[in-house]
This record gives sequence, structure tokens and C-alpha cells, in this order.
Amino acid sequence: MSETIAGVRIPDSALAREATELVRDVAAPLLFDHSRRVFLFGSLRGLEAGLAFDPELLYVGAMFHDLGLTGPYRRTDQRFEIDGADEARRFLHAHGVTGEPADRVWTAVALHTTPEIPLHMAPEVALVTRGVELDVLGIGYHAVSDEQRAAVVGAHPRPDFKNRILAAFTEGIQDRPETTFGNVKADVLAHFVPDFVPGDFVEVIKNSDWPE
Repeated sequence: MSETIAGVRIPDSALAREATELVRDVAAPLLFDHSRRVFLFGSLRGLEAGLAFDPELLYVGAMFHDLGLTGPYRRTDQRFEIDGADEARRFLHAHGVTGEPADRVWTAVALHTTPEIPLHMAPEVALVTRGVELDVLGIGYHAVSDEQRAAVVGAHPRPDFKNRILAAFTEGIQDRPETTFGNVKADVLAHFVPDFVPGDFVEVIKNSDWPE
């Protein structure tokens, strides 16, 4: 039976149910609840803006967006966002969703920590970012009502979320610090990994092989 939270219906297809179980099996409750809130907040932002979006694709994007922070899917040779994006596309392909829709979800996951650009793309891409921004950064906090926010958090609580999500980010990316060059996760390592030295865009230019 389908579930409705804050007026948002959770997709109840076989694909959505399998996505739920996959993430529940590999992710700690912290990331599972966060991913569900991203879907719910993203959906609320989309409904408020009158966007036409595919709830199933948005759900997969939201549920897989932090999969690269989990042990089974965490690599060390690329950004964690790409880990989740690659797995989301493989999952969709295995369920017969191919071509542009699968690529749209890949893009939504891959760009969810990139400021501004996703908001000018397809609704599902924009709304994964909207959901992440609201839940992690508080951007758009007042774009949903107090009642909607309470319903979402009541279904998927966020105890000590700020500190715990920062710890999860640190754990998930500290063994691949070079992948944070030019993105917001460098800030996480700068705060929590004592010997982290962030890449410097200006120094990369100055020290390149070009003579001038």
C-alpha cells in the first residue's frame, strides 16, 4: 500500500520498492532518512513551483544521491557523487529504464552538490538539489510550511543531523581528498581532517606545463 507524507505520495512501483530496500540495506538510518527527506522536500518544492516531474525518477535520484558514501558503493578514484550516479543508472538500466530518463537521474545525482547549475536543468535534476539544499543547508526552509516540515521530520527524524551528516561526509571522502578539488566537500575536509591541504585553482594554473 502506498504511503503519503506531507501530502506527497511515495512511489510504490516495484522499481521504487527495490530502490528503497537497496538503500535501506547498505545505508545507515542517518542516510536513509536523509534520502527520503530529500525526495519529500524536493517534491514539495516542485509542487509549490508547479513543476511537472516524474516522481519515480525523482525518488531514485533522491534515494541514490548519497550512495557513494556507503561502504559497498564507495570508490576512491572519483567523486562520491559519481559513485551514486553510476549506480543509479545501472539500477535503472536493470529495470528497463534506459536512454535519456536514466541519464537524467545520473545528472541529478552527479550534480547535487554543484550550486545553481542543476536548478536550470530538468525538473528531476533541479528537485534533487532543492531537496538536498533544504535538508542539509536550510535553503528554502520557509518555502515549505511548518506543518509540512513537521510531517516530513516526524516520518524521518533528524536527531543531531548537522553533526552526524558532517561526520558521514568526512568518513565517505577523507580517503579521496583530491576528488574535492573545486567543490564544496573540500570545506568538510578542511574542518575535520587536520592534514588536509585543499587544491588551489590559481596554483594549478601557475604551475601547469604552459610556459606562460
